[in-house]
Amino acid sequence: MTDTVISSASKEVVIGFERPFAVIGERINPTGRKLLAEEMKNGDYSRVEADALAQVAAGAHILDVNAGIPLADEPQILADCIKLVQSGTDVPLCIDSSIVAALESGLEAYQGKALLNSVTGEEERLESVLPLVKKHECAVIAISNDDSGISEDINVRFDVAKKIVERAADHGIPASDVVVDPLVMPIGAVNSAGRQVMELVHRLRTELKVNTTCGASNLSFGLPNRNGLNTAFISMAIASGMTSAITNPMHGEIMQSIRGANVVMGHDPECMDWIANYREPTAAGEGRRGRRGGRRRRRG
Repeated sequence: MTDTVISSASKEVVIGFERPFAVIGERINPTGRKLLAEEMKNGDYSRVEADALAQVAAGAHILDVNAGIPLADEPQILADCIKLVQSGTDVPLCIDSSIVAALESGLEAYQGKALLNSVTGEEERLESVLPLVKKHECAVIAISNDDSGISEDINVRFDVAKKIVERAADHGIPASDVVVDPLVMPIGAVNSAGRQVMELVHRLRTELKVNTTCGASNLSFGLPNRNGLNTAFISMAIASGMTSAITNPMHGEIMQSIRGANVVMGHDPECMDWIANYREPTAAGEGRRGRRGGRRRRRG
């Protein structure tokens, strides 16, 4: 059993083999969102705040915060957004950047134990990110590509993940603080992408004993009815052992699929989370009327 513990200043979330699936809300990301990017660049974080609150209300356990805007001061914007989101919500954050200086700035601003997104198997990335992970005692997402790029061979991707876990250990970072992203390929381009992920997740869980995550919507890229595919994929990934995903909790069908998979996997004790979210409300006094109405009257 492997548990990855992350926290805010006041709340702890555990990603683990026998835990409910962890939903990492993806909405605070300016990539492909021109209006959000322009607002963030100009220091207007009102949409960031609204997206944070809406995702938590929809069921996100962790929020991914990304400030990747071309020609902007990403380290400063990321730190500002982290402070803002932490002031308005109590969920832990996933600090997301391809720029090491931005990751460092985000970690300096963060209160608690963050999830860092991300490190790869590239030598330069390993030597710049892993010391940060150790210094700040955070957890990190390990993406299964290296200097040779992304392989379609899952054995190569497994070897990259193993390399990252071993290098993390060299820095004093336990495997429980490494959450591996096996890389979900677009199934419209790689028809075996779904099966690849299921196989790789199983190996990562049984052989490396690490938790896993992914950008769930990558699978459906370029295809119609993306939510339909994403919904099918995420429940199957959970059944295969995946323990978290970066996804959009604002899509009700995605959250229903995740909650349903938690029930089926035995990760929702007494089905209480499912009941809390989907039980039909009972009108005041309805139960009493129902009991009286069901009683038979005696005939004289």
